[in-house]
Amino acid sequence: QVWLVESGGGLVQPGGSLRLSCAASRSIFSIYAMGWYRQAPGKQRELVARITNDGNTNYADSVKGRFTISRDNAKRSVSLQLNSLRPEDTGVYYCNTYGSGFVPWGQGTQVTVSS
Repeated sequence: QVWLVESGGGLVQPGGSLRLSCAASRSIFSIYAMGWYRQAPGKQRELVARITNDGNTNYADSVKGRFTISRDNAKRSVSLQLNSLRPEDTGVYYCNTYGSGFVPWGQGTQVTVSS
C-alpha cells in the first residue's frame, strides 16, 4: 500500500517559521529520494527541496538558505523546516518521491504567510 501524509502547515506572519512533516509508507521511503513540492494559487506545482536516501540535499533558488529538508529513515518521515517565510511562500505543500515517477499525492498541507 502506498501513502503519504503531510502535516504542520498553518498561518504565519512574514519572517516566521514552520516545520512540515511527511509520513510515508515503507514501500516508498526505503527506495526513493524524496522531495517537497508546493503549489501556489494559480500556479503549477514546483519542486522546493529534495533529499536522497543518503542525505544529499538540493533546493530551489527561491528557498535556498531559508528552508531545510531532512529525513528520518527509521521513522519513514521527511521534514521541511521553513524559516524567514515570505508571502510568496504561500501555497499547499506536498511531499512525494523525486526522480522516479510520482506516487499518488497526499492531501498536502496549507502554508499561508500573511500579516
